[in-house]
Amino acid sequence: MEYDEKLVRFRQAHLNPFNKQGVEGKGDQDASEAIEDLLHRDVSPPDSYRCTERMMDLGLAEDHFSRPEGLFLTSDIQQLQQAIEECKQLILELPEHSERQKDAVVRLIHLRLKLQELKDPNEDEPNIRILLEHRFFKEKNKSVKQTCDKCSTIIWGLIQTWYTCTGCFYRCHNKCLNLITKSCVRSKVSHQAEYELNICPESGLDSQDYRCTECRAPISLRAIPSEARQCDYTGQYYCSNCHWNDLAVIPARVIHNWDFELRKVSRCTMRYLTLMVGRPVLKLRETNPLLFNYVEELVEIRLRQDILLMKPYFITCKEAMEARLLLQLQDRQHFVENDEMYSLQDLIDISSGRLGCSLTEIHTTFAKHIKLDCEKCQAKGFVCELCKEGDVLFPFDSHTSVCQDCSAVFHRDCYYDNSTTCPKCARLNLRKHAVVQEPSPDALE
Repeated sequence: MEYDEKLVRFRQAHLNPFNKQGVEGKGDQDASEAIEDLLHRDVSPPDSYRCTERMMDLGLAEDHFSRPEGLFLTSDIQQLQQAIEECKQLILELPEHSERQKDAVVRLIHLRLKLQELKDPNEDEPNIRILLEHRFFKEKNKSVKQTCDKCSTIIWGLIQTWYTCTGCFYRCHNKCLNLITKSCVRSKVSHQAEYELNICPESGLDSQDYRCTECRAPISLRAIPSEARQCDYTGQYYCSNCHWNDLAVIPARVIHNWDFELRKVSRCTMRYLTLMVGRPVLKLRETNPLLFNYVEELVEIRLRQDILLMKPYFITCKEAMEARLLLQLQDRQHFVENDEMYSLQDLIDISSGRLGCSLTEIHTTFAKHIKLDCEKCQAKGFVCELCKEGDVLFPFDSHTSVCQDCSAVFHRDCYYDNSTTCPKCARLNLRKHAVVQEPSPDALE
């Protein structure tokens, strides 16, 4: 009996026990002959059955009794639910705002996302995948042509499944998901929201062992075996798969040189700068206080201080709260919290002139409400106690000065011409002394 024929009979008899059509009665005998012949006969099988292919044909490369990949039993879900409860209890026990509590919150989010992934009915290609803090969602749009961030090839949406991370917008094929080695950039933004403020801190290829910083592929400046591309933000070198010559504004160059020229950065840096562009983490007066002396556009942003002085009027005014006037700055909420912090987007808008025009319009609207439209806000104005003349004064007026101790408002000229103490402060001190010196009723008896 030929080798191929015996092998076919062996498959029919043993690999598929539910398909015994045509082998009943003689299947066991033929199978025994096939096994004995394969074990003792010194005959080399054809090339198509050698090595791995032969093992797969004989059913030796697959464990038919193990749980299929992607199939999750009830016990897995129960274990995840138990882990979620334990993580929630741990969060309550840890000190508030501590690093351990923040890490526990991140772990709780990942556990819940994993539980949602296990409950997804589509086991082969789930809609949600959690990998290295990435939260991948399967894309529904098939007509958009994208490039895979992992293999740098085109994603053909009509015939290929692809995912996008909702945190850092990392895109990749379904087949490339398990090959990802870089964590989600959003986790770094959440835990370490700060910029590199040194201009292109280059250390050289030798410090990287002549390998890509991200994927560790061999690189060199002569493009042998791969071209070394420098990231202007980190100063490190990357391969062509990790550095696509994306262009971005470098925060360090803006703060030190007021330079907004676009420069080449790596893919990872590009995603990080995109997520950080709206975060107010830059302290200009601490990092480069001389910048305000040479950049005229920054002088116009002094209106931020006036807006902070207007805020107490709005939070105590019912009409202003109903009109939601402060929400006009909802894209720059840090403007109503302090006058020190800037985001990179703020500096870009200041350079282009957009922020100055926007702040001027908002300042005019706020001042109009306080001085003209609202009688309650008008009643909170001040009269200069030094000259007792002129209109009602407000702390955000350009010709006024405010006492640092009692917050009383005076004309600027009156305040600096009179070297005496603030009248309101003097009056408050007299009241305090009078209360201290006044004898108690028990002492009179």
